Amino acid sequence: MHTQTRITHDAPSLLTVQAPEDIEFLVKESEVLTGRAGRTFVIAGADWLAYRVHWHPIGPKVERLDAGGRVLSAQHLLPREFLRHSLIEALAAGQLFTPPIRRLG
Repeated sequence: MHTQTRITHDAPSLLTVQAPEDIEFLVKESEVLTGRAGRTFVIAGADWLAYRVHWHPIGPKVERLDAGGRVLSAQHLLPREFLRHSLIEALAAGQLFTPPIRRLG
């Protein structure tokens, strides 16, 4: 899965993530509509950090991605641990975004 981590003039606009509980919904929505596991989120800042989040019943799996969409590291977190992750900090600062969904087919 290719992940674009920088906004360019021809890139689709990114959706702003509004609340922590939206992350679970957005991940599940993406999985249902695309048939692919997880959803990509981007922290807007100097580095434009990209993560893919997979939602599991016991808590999320968060993968840090490089510019080519390859996994650099992965963490399995409990829900309370996820609330302290940098994704949630970025959300609180209004810097967490996700690309719109594109259906397969």
